[in-house]
Amino acid sequence: MRQWLKNNRGFLALLLGMGLLRTAVADWNPVPSGSMRPTILEGDVVLVDRLAYDLKLPLTNLVLARVGEPRRGDIVTFDSPRDGTRLIKRLVALPGDQVELRAGRLLINGQEQAVSAPQEVIEPVAPGVQWPALRARENLAGHEHAVQFLGGAGHGRDFGPYTVPTDHYFMLGDNRDNSEDSRFIGSVPRALLIGRASRTLVSADILGDWRPHFERFVAPMR
Repeated sequence: MRQWLKNNRGFLALLLGMGLLRTAVADWNPVPSGSMRPTILEGDVVLVDRLAYDLKLPLTNLVLARVGEPRRGDIVTFDSPRDGTRLIKRLVALPGDQVELRAGRLLINGQEQAVSAPQEVIEPVAPGVQWPALRARENLAGHEHAVQFLGGAGHGRDFGPYTVPTDHYFMLGDNRDNSEDSRFIGSVPRALLIGRASRTLVSADILGDWRPHFERFVAPMR
């Protein structure tokens, strides 16, 4: 065993370095659910900048230094405050903000965020299962992005008002009627933020025939 370790120490050092890189600097995460549709699809693998907000001790949530501030509109990976599951959602409200949803319309500090006229689409929700949906563009504090509402769902269309606590952040999925987000798991402490997702690396149609989505390879997210 000792001889094997000696003969393979270069390879083992490379593996260790890659592990530390993923836990402290940059990470890549496969996305199994449709909670961020149409921005992120099931089968996307996203690139996560772990140094966007905090420098952490590798393999822990211990913050060594704050290096950036989360912003409204960021797409963020984080550990669920309820059960530790890794999630990816859009950050919509900062500490001290008041959040409210009325019939699906998002209000921040009493100000309704502008939404474009919706378009009807047919959305896949499971292998072989499709559902009518409405898609629109939401302007969140000057940051425009897609949102989606599934016809006949609406389980979270009314919420709040709720004031985000100090050092916490409020997350929503872009697929508003199919997302377990801060409406259900609560606001997210800063210590549980992992990083900011910036682009997809690769993608495959996991709800269909598993063909690659080449147009989503190394593609920026908005």
